[in-house]
Amino acid sequence: MQETYDVARRLEANVLSVIRGQAPAIRRILACLCSGGHALLEDVPGTGKTTLAKALANSIGGASFQRVQFTPDLLPSDILGLSVFDPASSSFRFQPGPIFTDILLADEINRASPRVQSALLESMAERQVTIDGKRYPFEGLFFVIATQNPVEFRGTYPLPEAQMDRFALQCRLGYVSEEEEVGILADQRHEHPVEQMKAVVTREEILRLMAAAREVRMSEELQHYTVQLVAATRSRKDLQLAASPRASLALMKMAQALSLFEGRDFVVPETIQELAADVVAHRLVLSPDARYGGSSGRSIMAEIIEQTPVPV
Repeated sequence: MQETYDVARRLEANVLSVIRGQAPAIRRILACLCSGGHALLEDVPGTGKTTLAKALANSIGGASFQRVQFTPDLLPSDILGLSVFDPASSSFRFQPGPIFTDILLADEINRASPRVQSALLESMAERQVTIDGKRYPFEGLFFVIATQNPVEFRGTYPLPEAQMDRFALQCRLGYVSEEEEVGILADQRHEHPVEQMKAVVTREEILRLMAAAREVRMSEELQHYTVQLVAATRSRKDLQLAASPRASLALMKMAQALSLFEGRDFVVPETIQELAADVVAHRLVLSPDARYGGSSGRSIMAEIIEQTPVPV
């Protein structure tokens, strides 16, 4: 396992060399990549969301990277691809869209119409797209990093519940300390450091890291604990929509992957508790009374964690 830990440390250190003051969030996003899930970054402009996606792509040698700027006039075919008529062969030929990549940055995803957002459902859940009745499976990593601005509503479309459920993780970067911000100014005085980044791991090493994450040990007691945390949302009267078994699966896989980055080949309860809000909260739909009363998905998950006995 030592080789696996070395890969995880190299990748994390390289991204941290560009993104200052965001170590916990970066570790979770890297764990999301290695768990086979997708990440939604919800934060105000200028906090480094796009830079983080670029830094991750630049750190992995041989990995392809595509960025799609979501706009109201975007069409599903602009993302998935379309069939193009080839006069030479008198037949239609499929032209793949930018979704056929290892790392996809879906920038400002909530600016696209629900029709476009729904085009991502199949690809994010099943790692494939179906065009004109033909299935096109993905190969390699296929990691979606989506961003959205939580304070801007004009010209945006709220992500539907089915779309939110496709994201294994939702987190925020937030503002950094004054000292870290001074360091950012120094780093970018001449040019952006992300442009000078070099790959420190290969695509094959990341695939092996993903395979190693699936082998991280998680006891039966912790599996029950994971399910109990998620199932507790289904008996809450302040929720209109609770978390599904997909949330339990995502929490288990995220805990396994994060354990690797923490240098362990087994999961501990603290890792599950640390991830629960980021993995489950965005899937919950609050009742109007709870919403107007100041509750949130994260506050509800904090209550559930406090009330659920931890296995010993």
